[in-house]
Amino acid sequence: MNRAVKWMQTFYDRDNRTKLKVYRDKAELIGKRNLKAWDDRQLQAESVRLQKEAKSGTPLDELLVDAYALVCEAAKRKLGLQPYDVQIMAAIALHERFLIEQHTGEGKTLSAVMPAYLNALTGKGVHVLTFNDYLAHRDAEWMGPVYRFLGLTVSSVQAGMSLSGKREAYANDITYVTAKEAGFDYLRDTIALNEADIVHRPFHCVIVDEADSLLLDEARVPLVIAGEAGSSGNDGIRFAEAARQLQQVEHYDFDEFKRNVYLNEAGSAKAESLLGCGNLYTSHNSHLLTSLNCALHVELLLKKDVDYIVRDGEIELIDEYTGRVAENRHLPDGLQAALAAKEGLQSKGGGEILGTITLQHFLSLYPKICGMTATAHASATEFEEIYALQVVQIPPHRPNIRIDHPFRIHTHKEAKLKALVHEISSVHATGRPILIGTSSVEESDRLAEALAAADVTCHVLNAKNDAKEAEIIAKAGEIGAVTVSTNMAGRGVDIRLGGGSPAQAEVVAKLGGLYVIGTHVNESVRIDDQLRGRSGRQGDPGASVFFVSLEDELLLRFGIDKAYRNLRQDEAIDKPVLRSKIAHIQRVVMGQNFHIRQELNCYSDMVEEQRRILYEERLGILKGETPMSPSEQRVRLFYIDKFWADHLAYVSYLREGIHLESLAERNPIAEFHAQIIQAYEQIPAEIDRESADMLLRLGGANDPAKWEQLGLKSPASTRTYIINDQYIQNNRSSWTAETIMAYYIRKIMKPVLDRAFAALNKG
Repeated sequence: MNRAVKWMQTFYDRDNRTKLKVYRDKAELIGKRNLKAWDDRQLQAESVRLQKEAKSGTPLDELLVDAYALVCEAAKRKLGLQPYDVQIMAAIALHERFLIEQHTGEGKTLSAVMPAYLNALTGKGVHVLTFNDYLAHRDAEWMGPVYRFLGLTVSSVQAGMSLSGKREAYANDITYVTAKEAGFDYLRDTIALNEADIVHRPFHCVIVDEADSLLLDEARVPLVIAGEAGSSGNDGIRFAEAARQLQQVEHYDFDEFKRNVYLNEAGSAKAESLLGCGNLYTSHNSHLLTSLNCALHVELLLKKDVDYIVRDGEIELIDEYTGRVAENRHLPDGLQAALAAKEGLQSKGGGEILGTITLQHFLSLYPKICGMTATAHASATEFEEIYALQVVQIPPHRPNIRIDHPFRIHTHKEAKLKALVHEISSVHATGRPILIGTSSVEESDRLAEALAAADVTCHVLNAKNDAKEAEIIAKAGEIGAVTVSTNMAGRGVDIRLGGGSPAQAEVVAKLGGLYVIGTHVNESVRIDDQLRGRSGRQGDPGASVFFVSLEDELLLRFGIDKAYRNLRQDEAIDKPVLRSKIAHIQRVVMGQNFHIRQELNCYSDMVEEQRRILYEERLGILKGETPMSPSEQRVRLFYIDKFWADHLAYVSYLREGIHLESLAERNPIAEFHAQIIQAYEQIPAEIDRESADMLLRLGGANDPAKWEQLGLKSPASTRTYIINDQYIQNNRSSWTAETIMAYYIRKIMKPVLDRAFAALNKG
């Protein structure tokens, strides 16, 4: 296996070098185009020529050298920025539909301008998807002068903009927008009742910034548009109280990696007693079993100030990858209600789901996709398998001289915290700036308190405020700065030594540059690499180190602490074999997560295919491609939306319990597909039947008032949100032998035996 991996790595490295040689030669050719002597009017006339060529059908590959040379000269004149050869190489790879790995601080924002300009010459529009609204606005304003100088229009889309403002922004040649906002706008378009309410035009080309986050970490995040939320009552309190009375081992078990929790035989009996419901596993009690499972999950697997916070009487989820409060994010309805009940809060129902799409499926709507990030190589296989995107590693402009120290491993959390405070205090005393990456809001606050007790003042970033975060992160390289941040706060912002002051930068460089400290290792090596990459930008000095405790959640999950349970010491454990084991665990977990994403994709892919077929028909009706009167158009659109919403509700219901099919030796995914295909095939006939009936009632009336009177109206209001779709009970491999037996006895055998005894008693 290792030999095969090494062979693949050798092949990849050789292929990467070959591509870079071609790109370097082309970059040199672009650099030799002498446009310095041209005046502004000549440059702008050249841009007009290129637009005419592109719109007349000339392949963009043939225009690349001229277009990139033009952008380089425009950037120099309008921004004072001269693109390096490596930035031009990255820009060529982007146009060729690759995913580029370009180190932090190497100028990805400027690299993206060249392919954005080239692909926008066709007049079909280019979207640059960013990590947050702040970056979308910043990058559009920052790079805007280049585009406008060359005769193209540019804008950014922000959450909360008016419909007309968004339509205008998307009509520009280049639009900077977050992936989520672009996705939400697409969902709003899918339920529009008038063509004038659609804000997107046909998709053409997308450049994905921070691609690892959007294409992998959040790829499966379902974006949802729903009707107005309502109150769902307080029934969840009953299940929360029942869950608190159950005991581990006696009443429930966890799966191997503590991703799910399951009732055992004794737990089922106890729950039935507490709920007074009889056999939990009969079909009429399925809703009770689901609610109890949700209550168990939130009680035992979701931790306050780690997975969520409570603020102003509301549950706010924390993004597992960024460690920041995730705006407008919900758990699936059952879990969200259970979590509210756990905290004694009133639950708000999500409202009827009108449409949903994952980021992965949304991005696949673009005919041309490319992306850029500082950390891609570790997940190259996944990028290629899911998106057919190959990774190209772009060399840095200056060699990376950052020193990455080995893990410092401690036997217990208290020793790790003590060592962290000592290390931070000692380094801070020299004036060297320090950036500390933590795993959670809870850990950030605890570390900040410990540092305050040691007379070390620090900035703590762990909330949703992009502009403020960017400002603080940008100053994290100043002399004496100590910044405590959850994983990726301020992502997309460079940390310049000395905060941008040349005099300070020189002092900080002599102190060794920015010192990055991780307080834990993440499941993904990429996330660790993102933290390390905040230091050592563009050849700056810097260093990174990760402090680890054998009591950290990831290591506990794999039982590494067992061999050292009797050893508690304040000093770090200097054992290379432990460091290797931790690296191995990260590889294993990354593989597991990849497998989970693949399996979950199997559920959502079929639903997305059905959505696209129905939406294609809907769009044709909306655009008048099928002759109809206004009343016929309104009626068919109404029933398409109604039956699709019903279908989504049915899909959600199926997903709740489809994993149980594995107990009957059936494949859950195959059963899921069979059932949703059967349900979907009934939709056209139902639409036709209900539409015909409504048209008879309307009697040909095209009066909107009568439409409203007969119920042909859209929701009074809609809202968009994101579902944290992590609660999926995967397959029978997650079930213990005892759980399977308990299920079999209670669901199948007990009712049979009960009927048999009843018959005997009657006899």
